[in-house]
Amino acid sequence: MLELRNVVKSYEGKPLLNDISFTVSQGETICLLGASGSGKSTILRMIAGLDFPDRGAILLNGIDLAGTPPHLRDFGLVFQDYGLFPHLNVFDNIAFGLKMRNLPADEISLRVAALLGQVNLAGFDSRKVTDLSGGEQQRVALARALAPSPRLLMFDEPLGALDRSLKEGLLNEIRSILHETKIPAIYVTHDQEEAFAIADRILVLHEGTIIRDGTPSEIWKDPKFAFVAKLLGIGNVIDGEVVTENKVKTAFGTFDISCTKNVGEKAQLLITEFPSPAGEGRRGEGEAQIKLTVEDVLFKQDQFQVKGRGGLVIHMKKAPRIGDVITVQVQVKCLS
Repeated sequence: MLELRNVVKSYEGKPLLNDISFTVSQGETICLLGASGSGKSTILRMIAGLDFPDRGAILLNGIDLAGTPPHLRDFGLVFQDYGLFPHLNVFDNIAFGLKMRNLPADEISLRVAALLGQVNLAGFDSRKVTDLSGGEQQRVALARALAPSPRLLMFDEPLGALDRSLKEGLLNEIRSILHETKIPAIYVTHDQEEAFAIADRILVLHEGTIIRDGTPSEIWKDPKFAFVAKLLGIGNVIDGEVVTENKVKTAFGTFDISCTKNVGEKAQLLITEFPSPAGEGRRGEGEAQIKLTVEDVLFKQDQFQVKGRGGLVIHMKKAPRIGDVITVQVQVKCLS
């Protein structure tokens, strides 16, 4: 098990990471999700031994890695820019780490052949990596990282250079390989769709701190923080003010909801669509009806994205007309 314990890191005299603590268990894939500059890649560099924390510890199976050089950590890295050797063919790129360990030639050949099959590149042995597509080059990079049977795999925005169709296919392949091999992995991205597709657990970084740690379903159901809801595109985040205990006033009405803020304090609320048809049955905690004046309607896949006055966005199966006043059943939560 990998463990980061109270890791602190500064950059050019300014705090970058503050009290970062998390674990990665055997066979688990965690995703570090956050905006550019949030410190995600710095965490990977410290785990790899390419950078060092100002304070705190990085341990593998209880052993502090501070004195272990990068090449002895047995960690695999996959980067956005592939990091392949352009003068070597596919076979030699994948075999590079195995040759460095002085393994027998026949063992290397068998291992590379198995990996080429695993990443769907069988028969590509002698191809120049410079002649491959971006998706194929990233498959070679993945096979090279897998070749020495690493104790941990790390992915730093690995699909950032690929178009959407290639990205979806390769993402599914990476997830399948990780589940098959049971190698623990840390996947860094700013793309919430990638995070939800590949992670067993997501850690959301904001201003140098992990503010949310949970499974994709847990975080989607309860983002807890306005930043997380906005980053993931979960519902609508609106401003309000606590007017009395359990009442928050907003531009869309006053809602009866529990909130940790004091009377008179500003609050941010998450508004999500509630599946029950408006007006049916008794409303529970946080359920409410709001009226929206339709300003714009956009078709998206199998539904319509409807923008109401005030910026609220909802989704409907049938398109209303611009100017219509519609009643929507919503779920309202107070965020931190």
